[in-house]
Amino acid sequence: MKTAIVIAIIIFGIAVLVAVFFLLRKLFYHLVDKRIAEFQSDLIAKQTAEIQNMYRQMQEWRHDYRNHIQNMKNRLDSDNGELERYLDDLADDLTQADTSIKTGNVMADAVLNSKLSVAEQKGVRLNVKAHIPNGVALTDVELCSILGNLLDNAMEACEKLPVDARFIRVYIDKFKGQFYLSVQNSSPAVQRDKSIFHTTKAGTHGFGLFRIDRIAKKYGGYVNRQYEEGVFATELLLPINV
Repeated sequence: MKTAIVIAIIIFGIAVLVAVFFLLRKLFYHLVDKRIAEFQSDLIAKQTAEIQNMYRQMQEWRHDYRNHIQNMKNRLDSDNGELERYLDDLADDLTQADTSIKTGNVMADAVLNSKLSVAEQKGVRLNVKAHIPNGVALTDVELCSILGNLLDNAMEACEKLPVDARFIRVYIDKFKGQFYLSVQNSSPAVQRDKSIFHTTKAGTHGFGLFRIDRIAKKYGGYVNRQYEEGVFATELLLPINV
């Protein structure tokens, strides 16, 4: 009889421990999801501000060209070759201004152009080749979250270095039948524990790396991070729906 009571108590104790474990795990993931939601909200707010800045620059550009058009009209009556030279200069200026990135995805275009415009203003040398292939399972929010976080991290690292040492390379395309995204940037030494890299960001921003990992896991993808000789690189591979 006593033995049966002891066994019953042990079974009950194990059941309680299991229930507590699953309850704590559920609570933990709830807190993580809440922090990630806060991170996404902050990220979207920041990207919105950057896109508004980009459109503001476009409006300034349009204003400048209205002035150029008026200047051309004024030169029409007394033109002795000046107008042709003036138009040639404007054509060169337009060629330099048309550096917007077109990936095939409007949301990705907005994030890349706004982020890289900020990076360029900070003296970061850019090398960008980006095309979003058809069949990528990512939602626009997930894609923008990945791009925004990676580029923010890259700019943060670059800002810790002298201007002449700053660079960011972005490559996005289809590779061996999968969606491939690579971001490389100059960087000071990075905190690393075995194979895990740690962000130096505080607050909800530290969830960026975790967010990327969860998105990759959701779609059966793969994330690789490497730091070597002053260069930090992140690679993301995701299956493409045929």
